[in-house]
Amino acid sequence: MFKKIANIFSKQNKDLRRRILFTIFCLGFFALGTNITIPWASRLTSDLGFLEIFNLMSGGGLRSYSIFGLGVSPYITASIITQLLQMDIIPYFKELKDQGYVGRQKINKITRYMGIIIAFIQAYALSMFMLKTDVVTTLKISLVMTAGTAFLLWMGDQITQKGIGNGQSLLIMAGILMSLPRVFTGAYNSFINGSFDTGLGITLFALFILVYILIIVGIIWVQLAERRIPIQYSNRTTSAYGAQTSFLPIKINSASVIPVIFASIITTIPATIVQLIGNESAINFVRNYINYTTSATGFILYIVLIFAFTYFYTFLTMNPEEMSKNLNQNGGYIPGVRPGEDTTKYISKSLSRLTFVGAIFLVILAGIPVMMSMFTSLPSSVSLGGTGILIVVGVAIETYKQIESSLTARSYSARKKRFR
Repeated sequence: MFKKIANIFSKQNKDLRRRILFTIFCLGFFALGTNITIPWASRLTSDLGFLEIFNLMSGGGLRSYSIFGLGVSPYITASIITQLLQMDIIPYFKELKDQGYVGRQKINKITRYMGIIIAFIQAYALSMFMLKTDVVTTLKISLVMTAGTAFLLWMGDQITQKGIGNGQSLLIMAGILMSLPRVFTGAYNSFINGSFDTGLGITLFALFILVYILIIVGIIWVQLAERRIPIQYSNRTTSAYGAQTSFLPIKINSASVIPVIFASIITTIPATIVQLIGNESAINFVRNYINYTTSATGFILYIVLIFAFTYFYTFLTMNPEEMSKNLNQNGGYIPGVRPGEDTTKYISKSLSRLTFVGAIFLVILAGIPVMMSMFTSLPSSVSLGGTGILIVVGVAIETYKQIESSLTARSYSARKKRFR
């Protein structure tokens, strides 16, 4: 590990070092902008509901109404919409998907424009309902927040091209990491400076950190775990390839954090609507039966929705029928399984079993913070694990793999030049 870090800053890897420093500079600029509040706005004190996950991704910028308050969350929403539209809902998007690289470029362009439009709509709705400002002020705030999102999308593209890793993902990770100091500060104040004895408070705080580390280790294990289905190709002889078998890798958690976001939005939209309406009986009904942080029925609904969206999104992004078709077109097959419908059923069965395990993992991860808020007196700002850590670990693993592959490629090129 330390040897790889030393290689990054060695003389022969100046380009890689420059890329990493450029990425750090961009993330620092994002952190600076997150703390600049829009002049016509003020910090929100009300509950953000389902928007809390987007406030987390922006490093708390949404609650403070900063110029980067929306972060890149509108782009994520647009990406999910375009993925859904590629399921033969709109033939044009299906055709773009089948066009390969050119089609993906067009989809990315549409996604960016759609993300900017969604950013303006979100900013206008938030300013109108949360800040309750006049029309002119609402338009000013909306335009500034939309411009901030557009700038972050551009900066994310610059990180992807000139830096290291995926730019948009790194911006989300940076926003979540910026909120972690508040979590540990809140835990420290609750355990040590709170109502507990000094010795007991220190023990509970140390236990809190230990459990946090164990959750991170568990997330890393699940994110790296995968089922490898053996694949053989009819146009490859075993003698030419040393009897090596290819694999079709399927991750345990293929849906990542998307099902949790969907479930959070659906279960908290009613609470947001009744708060805007102001009907006391409706507010009490939602709090007692639908809100997953305050009621048992809401929590059960939250778990069921996570399971449902995990299966839905996994089979949306990893269509067994398309995977079977691609294998058949490339002359590949699963040993012992007939090509065509049997291969589709085999992949679907394997994917379904892994998705069940992944759904349980997401339920545990999303349920820990809720259980803590129900059964402990810790403030809402103190959460143990949760979806934010899942995002951070996933982005960190992908970025590390990219740096490692870059170092390996440079090392191979250096050895090749040396032996010429």
